[in-house]
Amino acid sequence: MKILLSNDDGYLAPGIQQLAQELSQFADVTVVAPDSNRSGASNALTLDRPLSVQRAPNGFYFVNGTPSDCVHIALTSILRERPDFVISGINQGQNMGDDTLYSGTVAAATEGYLFGISALAFSQVDKGWRELESAAQIAAAMVRHGEFGLAAPYLLNVNIPNLPRADIQGVRKTRLGKRHASEPVIAMRDPHEREIYWIGPPGAVRDGGEGTDFDATARAFVSVTPLQIDLTNFRQLDALNVDGWTLGA
Repeated sequence: MKILLSNDDGYLAPGIQQLAQELSQFADVTVVAPDSNRSGASNALTLDRPLSVQRAPNGFYFVNGTPSDCVHIALTSILRERPDFVISGINQGQNMGDDTLYSGTVAAATEGYLFGISALAFSQVDKGWRELESAAQIAAAMVRHGEFGLAAPYLLNVNIPNLPRADIQGVRKTRLGKRHASEPVIAMRDPHEREIYWIGPPGAVRDGGEGTDFDATARAFVSVTPLQIDLTNFRQLDALNVDGWTLGA
């Protein structure tokens, strides 16, 4: 099995190092990850400057770009063979509900999916890397043994509670929950008295009911959500009344 592994926390992050160690026990793993933390990068590609690729002493490749850059470069230049999976993570902190739109972790997996390769994004629910070894073992087991019953390619978003493996209650298929609007930005002043802003924290959970990723992980289950890329609102498509419009004066 050949695996391309990336993340958004950077190639030095404990999450990707632990997961690479677990995956390497049964697969040929190539790590291509950002040179620094790129959390919140979403699906951005760097188009305004060239990118460089370097190799760390442990064999990891690192790129001065986004998670999507890393996977794109790996699949089109670095790798000689197409991988069986693109894996992203393990992220420090959850990627659930609306967070997935901003997540660089999910974006790295999505880039692989756009190339027609099955991809999984793994995150721990809480920050701090508590029980990281357990999470990496669970993630590796899912990659190694999970058939999922899905036609390839598929894109799965996985969130793992920060618990010992023995305390995990199981795995649940889930839908994305929803949050309230984000908290307001935090206004400050820089040393030159110019006003600057920090993006505020995400909003509270609005929809964390049964069947959501928020609910499953709160009950000590691993949450697995299948994602799709088509943003078309099919419920509105039939009702949209623009056909026949004329654009004359």
